[in-house]
Amino acid sequence: MRIAIVHHWFVTRGGGERVAECIASLFPKAEIFALVASTSGIPLSLQTRTLHTSFLQKIPFAKRHHRHMMPFYPAATESLDLRGFDLIISSDSGPVKGVQTDATAVHICYCHSPMRYLYDGYDSYRAQMGTVTRHLFSATANRVRAWDKRAAQRVTYFLANSEYVSGRIRRCYGRESTVIHPPIDLHRAVISQTPGLHYLCAGRLVGYKRTELMIEACMRLGRRLRIVGTGPEESRLKKLAERCGDRVIFLGEVTTEALWKEYSECRALLFSADEDFGMVPLEAQACGRPIVAYGAGGSLETIRGDGPSPTGLYFQEQTVDSIADGILRFESLDAIGSFQPEAIQEWAAEFATPVFLQRFGDFVMSKVPNVQEVMSENRVI
Repeated sequence: MRIAIVHHWFVTRGGGERVAECIASLFPKAEIFALVASTSGIPLSLQTRTLHTSFLQKIPFAKRHHRHMMPFYPAATESLDLRGFDLIISSDSGPVKGVQTDATAVHICYCHSPMRYLYDGYDSYRAQMGTVTRHLFSATANRVRAWDKRAAQRVTYFLANSEYVSGRIRRCYGRESTVIHPPIDLHRAVISQTPGLHYLCAGRLVGYKRTELMIEACMRLGRRLRIVGTGPEESRLKKLAERCGDRVIFLGEVTTEALWKEYSECRALLFSADEDFGMVPLEAQACGRPIVAYGAGGSLETIRGDGPSPTGLYFQEQTVDSIADGILRFESLDAIGSFQPEAIQEWAAEFATPVFLQRFGDFVMSKVPNVQEVMSENRVI
């Protein structure tokens, strides 16, 4: 049995790349495919695998500006030659669900999300673009969206990373899906006995994360905020925070070990994005830290905001007022011991890597006869 694992691109090491790495650990002889890849973006465990890339790999600056290559996505995806493979597993929040396969092949797509910028996020993404980019995007988006919908019909089985994304798959593609939550690395988690009084936000500094709202809420309340991550919004956000003095600190890109240390030492993580799943809040919870989050999207599945052992609380609007109110409500509850680190970590353990590997492996075995003969018995990575 020949197996191919397809991921949209390996240019940074984030949650999607972690999922692709875990899937690949189940199939040690699988070949890897991507539209583009850079050495720094390929997980270490995959760097010895056979890796195939599309013609985009040869275009100057395509790795850095891969998101601007959208008009070429359909052709690049279909240029990947997967003929002769019996099982194709795609890890996709882009176009690679549309790879061409043999008619007898089984294609399982683990969908992180339909492309936001083509569907329900179209207007907001378009509004943030410059004039030239906006015109080019508008001229090509309908064609790529139509291709993406057709491509989704080539998939044999869809998996979704959350109930929220499962609903989006149904709306965008008219397909049903099975939910298997992504893996969280609990082995790096440490509960600090003396967490600080500052707040933390972490992730790419891009528009939809709404980092500016968290900065302004902390500025209003006089709270300290540490920000991990880089991105196109970084300069604007730093300018916004200038009048805070040293109360808002930008840490930039940090090592994995440093990130988990930041999780364990914050008072709470602030999270204002309408995220498809959101691995950052779960990683913070794995360190026993509570979350103050926007009550929408994947956060409703990964944060326990009600009941006797809450792991955080929700604010209801993406506004400075709502976030500031959420912080004050959190501090009132925290003062009376409502958030217990051990209970928070126990909740996060339900999303641990071995749980993902077991559920994913069981799903594949239920759909593909004899696949266990080529699967790794070691389901821990």
